[in-house]
Amino acid sequence: MGTVTAADPLPSFLADKDAKVFVAGHRGLVGSAILRRLLSLGFTDVVVRTHAELDLTRQADVEAFFAAEKPHYVILAAAKVGGIHANSTFPADFIAANLQIQTNVVDAALRCGSVRKLLFLGSSCIYPKFAPQPIPEDALLSGPLEPTNEWYAVAKIAGIKMCQAYRIQHGLDAVSAMPTNLYGPQDNFHPENSHVLPALIRRFHEAKASNAPEVVVWGSGSPLREFLHVDDLADAVIFLMDQYSGLEHVNVGSGSEVTIKELAELVKEVVGFQGKLVWDSSKPDGTPRKLMDNSKIQGMGWKPKIALKEGLVETYKWYVENVVSGKK
Repeated sequence: MGTVTAADPLPSFLADKDAKVFVAGHRGLVGSAILRRLLSLGFTDVVVRTHAELDLTRQADVEAFFAAEKPHYVILAAAKVGGIHANSTFPADFIAANLQIQTNVVDAALRCGSVRKLLFLGSSCIYPKFAPQPIPEDALLSGPLEPTNEWYAVAKIAGIKMCQAYRIQHGLDAVSAMPTNLYGPQDNFHPENSHVLPALIRRFHEAKASNAPEVVVWGSGSPLREFLHVDDLADAVIFLMDQYSGLEHVNVGSGSEVTIKELAELVKEVVGFQGKLVWDSSKPDGTPRKLMDNSKIQGMGWKPKIALKEGLVETYKWYVENVVSGKK
C-alpha cells in the first residue's frame, strides 16, 4: 500500500481489525496491557518484536523492519524507564536511548508509506515541577522540570514535538498520550528501583511472610497521588487510536486521588498483613500533590473502569503467582 492521501476513505481503528498493528515495547507494563487489549478485541494481525529481535535504537534495523512489515498502525510503548536512582546515575542512557527509539520509529513510520496512524506514549514527568494542580495539557513547557528525571522528561517532550512536527510538515496522523502513575500486572517489583505502589506491595508481602511486627513507611503519608490501572490505560489508547487525531497531546488519568497513607492502608488490607503500619516522619514526603487534569479525554467520552482496590487485588495476585513464585 502506498502513502495514504486525504481522499482515501479510511476505516476507523476499531473497524479495521484485520489491519497490521505494530506494538513496540510489548513486554513492558504498558505494551503488554495494550497487546492483551488488542487481542481481546479481535485484532488478527498484531506484530511484536523482542529487544533481541529488533533493537529500536538502531536506525537501519528499524527502517528495514518497517520496509518489510509495512504496518498500518503503530503504538509506541517502548522506552528506557527507571526510577530516580537510575535516572541520576545513567542520564546519558536515558536521554539517548529514548530519543533514538522515538526518532527511529516515527521517521520509519512516515517513510514506509503504509502507516495510517501512530500513537506515542509519554509520561506525566513531562510537566514542570511546580505545575498547577490538577495538571492541564497546556502546562507543558511552562516552567522547569523535576531535576531528578529531566533527561527522560526532555526525551518524552521531544517525542510529543516530533509527532506534532511530522503531522504539520508531512501529514502523518501521529498523536501522543500522557498517562499518570500506572500499576498492574508486569509491573516492576524490584526492591531498589520500583515505584511506590509495587514497592508497598512487596514490603507488606515480605513482612507478612516473615511475621514481622511492623512495616515502616517514609514520610507522613499526607501527599496525594493518582493511580491508573494499566488495563484502563490500554483501553484509553484504543479509544484515542479510534477517536482522536488532534495536534495536542492528551492526558490519561484516573481523575481521583488518594493519600499515601490511604494507599498504604489499602495495600496492607489487600495483602493481609496483620502487624502495625508506622510512619517515619523524619523522612521527606516529596511533592504534596500530583494529579493530571483528565477533562479533555473525559470530554471525548472515555473514563476509567477499574477501582483502585479491585486493581490492587488483581495486581497482588499477579505478584504472588509470578514474582514470589520465581517465574518473573
